[in-house]
Amino acid sequence: MRWRGQRKSENVEDRRSMRAPSSPLGGLGGGGSGLLNLLPTVFKIFGFKGGVIAVLAIGGYALFSGNLGSMLGGGSNQENLSNQEGQSIQQSTEEKMLVDFVSVILADTEQTWQQLFQQMGSKYEEPNLVIFRGATKTACGFGKAAMGPFYCPGDHKVYIDLSFYSDLKNRYKAPGDFAQAYVIAHEVGHHVQTLLGISQKVQKAKRSLSEVEGNKLSVRQELQADCFAGIWANHADNSRRLLESGDIEEGLTAASAIGDDRLQKQSQGYVSPDSFTHGSSTQRVKWFKVGFKGGDLKQCDTFSVRTL
Repeated sequence: MRWRGQRKSENVEDRRSMRAPSSPLGGLGGGGSGLLNLLPTVFKIFGFKGGVIAVLAIGGYALFSGNLGSMLGGGSNQENLSNQEGQSIQQSTEEKMLVDFVSVILADTEQTWQQLFQQMGSKYEEPNLVIFRGATKTACGFGKAAMGPFYCPGDHKVYIDLSFYSDLKNRYKAPGDFAQAYVIAHEVGHHVQTLLGISQKVQKAKRSLSEVEGNKLSVRQELQADCFAGIWANHADNSRRLLESGDIEEGLTAASAIGDDRLQKQSQGYVSPDSFTHGSSTQRVKWFKVGFKGGDLKQCDTFSVRTL
């Protein structure tokens, strides 16, 4: 892809300097159980003079070890996530390049969807892209790197741990910068579904469906996001000439690699179509192609077609 030197999005939120708690619930509540709560016990055991010395000793250790905040207890959720404002982020040259890359891809999706929403007489609300390491808090719950990239409709943010790109290349055998871009474009596709009210309708409908029927509806939603990713690729190619020879093949390889049938075969040795939630490899490739070929939202109506 011809992405270098292109505009970067301002909607990138870098949380790589945050240390997430060890569990979804750990450290997220207010009120502390740290040093402040222990003061009465310390003074009772050591007396006033000894208590003062003990507190000073503990406080000195905490200050120099960087754990003063956690030992004092309490604090907001953000503080408990241990974000150090202004703290330099340790990153390799490759990781820095990936940050630049996803920023450029996000900016290009913004350009595509701004134009398309304007044509519909509406205004596109740009999502944030959150880069994190390991785990992070979201409006949809606790997000972990093992989940892969995901979109949270609760806060209109796309989340990605950049280590996923190593998995995409090595585990899923889908290398290349366009394969990486497809992942971002697919999650942005979910944001578009949220803005259009599609995601809300799907969630409402699933409440009255069996698990199997609900899964089928999820598949249609995911395939539409693949189609929306194809729409972005169409405009990135035709309007801005970002794509190079072989890029579409990289995207198709990625779409095929993360099909439910292939993933189930790899993980459990057999395929269970009733448990599909994203679609088969063939379906994902098909709907990406539909979006890329036409570049039109109307052609991405996966909910009306009889055969996916």
